[in-house]
Amino acid sequence: MPPKEFQTFLEKYPTYKQTESIDALRKKDYARLDEAEHIYLDYTGGGIYAESQIKKHHKLLSENTFGNPHSSNPTSLAATHLVEGAREYILKFFNADPDEYLAIFTSNASSALKLVGESYPFPNGRYLLTFDNHNSVNGIREFAHARGADVTYIPVMLPDMRVDASQLNLELARPSTAGHNLFAFPAQSNFSSVKHPLEWIEKAHAHGWDVLLDAAAYVPTNKLDLSKVKPDFVPISFYKIFGYPTGLGALIARKSALAKLHRPWFAGGTITVASVQGDKYYLAEGAAAFEDGTLDYLNIPALEIGLKHIESIGYDVISERVKTLTGWLLENLTAMKHSNGESLVRLFGPNSSEGRGGAVTVNFYDKNDKAFDHRFIEGEANKVNISLRTGCFCNPGAGEIALGISRVELDVCFTRPDHEDRLSIDDFRLCIDGKSSGAVRISVGMVTNFNDVQAFLSFARGLLG
Repeated sequence: MPPKEFQTFLEKYPTYKQTESIDALRKKDYARLDEAEHIYLDYTGGGIYAESQIKKHHKLLSENTFGNPHSSNPTSLAATHLVEGAREYILKFFNADPDEYLAIFTSNASSALKLVGESYPFPNGRYLLTFDNHNSVNGIREFAHARGADVTYIPVMLPDMRVDASQLNLELARPSTAGHNLFAFPAQSNFSSVKHPLEWIEKAHAHGWDVLLDAAAYVPTNKLDLSKVKPDFVPISFYKIFGYPTGLGALIARKSALAKLHRPWFAGGTITVASVQGDKYYLAEGAAAFEDGTLDYLNIPALEIGLKHIESIGYDVISERVKTLTGWLLENLTAMKHSNGESLVRLFGPNSSEGRGGAVTVNFYDKNDKAFDHRFIEGEANKVNISLRTGCFCNPGAGEIALGISRVELDVCFTRPDHEDRLSIDDFRLCIDGKSSGAVRISVGMVTNFNDVQAFLSFARGLLG
């Protein structure tokens, strides 16, 4: 670590010193990062698990015998006890009143979103969402379209890629009076890392909207307190927070909102009684009605272990570390100039660490102001063991605005006869006339340190001409 640069960093971001406990934790619980010389900068894509999480989970499994919880035998009851304990701990972690909220286990945030989309009473209603949304939130529009609901998008504006507040207020003030209304937005963008105002939740409620808050990119580094903000539906993926296990998420839902949902089918575990000859079924109450088949009962106990790990570190410490390192990364990366004065990068999102998370999304340009292909940047980063992410990150609305892809270009592309049923990414690149089809996302997270950021800045300087 260059002492001079680190000293300059500490002078500008003195609160970094308050996060030194993470450095000790990294040496103990994440030593494999430094031993293998990994520069991991894809925390928005997935968290990194601690060795202690794995050991605690392995100990639990090796010392006990668990059976399918859909029974009342001893091994089944043991599994049920742990599953229900984890469910209760999830609500406690998010400070959600168990009289008001339920935690429904899913395979990830996307499957939680599908539960809402397939079950929401859309007929004669409205679905309102921001351009800045993950595709799994965008995908709900297909359920809305199929059931005759009006679908409206609120644009985001360059350069910060924040939502057009005046248009949002206008749309929130005109809900459908003939049906139900659902408003969806991310607490934090997975593209630009913008933190959207949580105050929108109560503003929407005041106009009669149900609110779906996509918290998947937010909760890895920020405390979501459901006693202070009360969205109706909150999808999360646990691997984004603490890395292990993958394949488990949750839909945290207000009971009053959940009562509006009507599932289009039933499955094992979701019913009290189903009859073949009688052609009738009765859904179970509460979370069980939404949990299809047998839960991942051997991995669910690892969730409580992971949540307690995050609590032992503290969101205040995690947030401060991410904020300071993001500020340093933004300041130094955006200041880089080629020999002729041309900027190396163009930033998509806020240029300071205020009101944003730890993902910095840019495109790189040569000294002739020609964009480097994002795939080239990823390939070069791979050579020096830097893990970052490129593309549009399953967020096409934000990507289209950031990359200057117009509605006209998209309409022409999608209406071509040969694109009626199939469109590859290479076909799409041809449609947009040489514009960038993606960007580069560098995201810092819980156990990122100063050396990681410096290694990336050194890599970026190697692109200067």
